Amino acid sequence: MESKKQTVLIVDDMAANIEVLDSVLGDECEILFATNGEDAIEIAADHLPDIILLDVVMPNMDGYEVCARLKANHKTRDIPIIFITAMNQEEEESKGLNAGGIDYITKPICPSVVKARVRNQLELKRYRDHLKELSSLDGLTGIANRRQFDEWLDYEWRRARRSQIPITLLMMDIDYFKAYNDHYGHLAGDDCLKRVAEILKETARRPADFPARYGGEEFVLLLAEADAAGAVRVAEGLQQRMKSANIPHDFSDVAPYVTLSIGVGAIVPSDSQSSHQLIESADKCLYTAKKNGRNRIEAGPELPGGR
Repeated sequence: MESKKQTVLIVDDMAANIEVLDSVLGDECEILFATNGEDAIEIAADHLPDIILLDVVMPNMDGYEVCARLKANHKTRDIPIIFITAMNQEEEESKGLNAGGIDYITKPICPSVVKARVRNQLELKRYRDHLKELSSLDGLTGIANRRQFDEWLDYEWRRARRSQIPITLLMMDIDYFKAYNDHYGHLAGDDCLKRVAEILKETARRPADFPARYGGEEFVLLLAEADAAGAVRVAEGLQQRMKSANIPHDFSDVAPYVTLSIGVGAIVPSDSQSSHQLIESADKCLYTAKKNGRNRIEAGPELPGGR
């Protein structure tokens, strides 16, 4: 199976220059283009290209300012930028590299040089992306790990706070998992964790739903733009899937199959609150679910936001 083409954003106020670069790179890459800095910043944030070829001299906003704004945005700060300029002076090259660029290409361009430099940087980008993906996944279950969850929660929290929309967290624990491990063995325990992660992924239907392994036998599901009532329905669907999966657990006190206790926390964030309050709310509800008999869902009141 062919790998997906990487994307290059070409930013130049001269259409002829964009056409030249497109002819050089178009066979190997998907090409996006912008003819001014404002459009470049918007396109970069919307499409997250793998690399940006950025002209230095442009009206209204030059390449250095465009670079600075891209680096100031958490969404676009890691996109590699290669400056393109007719200026071949050491101080200009130094300025670009200090601004966050990774390389310089001088005009008039040499097609073989452009292709080689872009290809090298795209290969490095592919490798870095692979390492980043590996570092963000739980090694056993293949879903997001705690670190990636924390980053995603921070992003969704800030988005919900800006838009004053609810954000909801399901925190869940496999019931009597120690007994499962003790009697079936740790290899079977690992298989159980993998199966629960698969069921969690099946439950996370919307693009914004974010499942993760929180630690040990504990999992989380972050639901952006979902209120407490909607989250409870998702939790009920999750428990139904667990029942249908029917993973045998002869050493559970609540059912002959593996079950989950689920706590639901919901909030409309305000400037005076932090994402820790959402975690604490869901965790407290999870504790209540376990205390009240396990294999159940407990939801707290939707915490008020406001400013």
